[in-house]
Amino acid sequence: MGKLDGKVAIVTGAARGLGRAYAKRLASLGAKGAVADLDLKSYREFDAEAKAMTAESTVTEIEASGGAALGIECNVCDHQAVETMVARVVEQWGRVDVLVANAGGGRGRPVDTKASTIDPALLGLVVGMNLFGTVYCCNAVAPFMKRQRSGKIVTVSSVAGLSSSADGGYAHYGAAKAAIAHYTRYLAQDLGPYGITANCIAPGVIATGRIMQTVLPGSSDSNRDRAELVALRRLGTVEDCARVVEFLATDLSDYVTGAVIPIDGGLRRG
Repeated sequence: MGKLDGKVAIVTGAARGLGRAYAKRLASLGAKGAVADLDLKSYREFDAEAKAMTAESTVTEIEASGGAALGIECNVCDHQAVETMVARVVEQWGRVDVLVANAGGGRGRPVDTKASTIDPALLGLVVGMNLFGTVYCCNAVAPFMKRQRSGKIVTVSSVAGLSSSADGGYAHYGAAKAAIAHYTRYLAQDLGPYGITANCIAPGVIATGRIMQTVLPGSSDSNRDRAELVALRRLGTVEDCARVVEFLATDLSDYVTGAVIPIDGGLRRG
């Protein structure tokens, strides 16, 4: 018996990278899984992500392992699309037990996104993808979880949302991720009386294809070995993060809510 047998999970941004790892981990625990993403084959954008795939999509990877999965293309910046996505999951499986609001990420390079020179359009895009998208997903699942009087919500911040970079770069992303962390604290207080937990993870430097290809090369200290800044002397993996999501999505964390958990190997920033 898996810890999530009979449960239904939604993971947004699950076509590649961290979201893919979360969806596969929850499926391995027995959950029926909705794989939501703007593009269910977005892994094609990055060579390392494409090479990691073992099937055509996260959905088919889960099905090939004997799990049940439903793929839904959805823009989390559109609250009506998010509500439609959640309603489709409930129509398919009758409930929602776990939400991992992972969709988001950054745009632009750290050296081009200093706190005092953020392009307004880029700011709107990144805040929308991260903060608004997270709020819309939580709003959409809350009525169903309240009715069940149970549920597990995991939001995704970043170490960039816990402390600033040394040069003030990637400020739009860091500010959006800081807002998600604090929003989750409010969410925990709101939903706690219904038996629903809400927690936030804050990944550090995780070696996904996107991070290695687009973010690190554009930082002010791109020539530095980032592992030197990590107490464990290595960059993180998607499985490092997926294990914490497993904890927060199962009964192991029943008395944990409103927490923000860094997954950064002891990263020093600054």
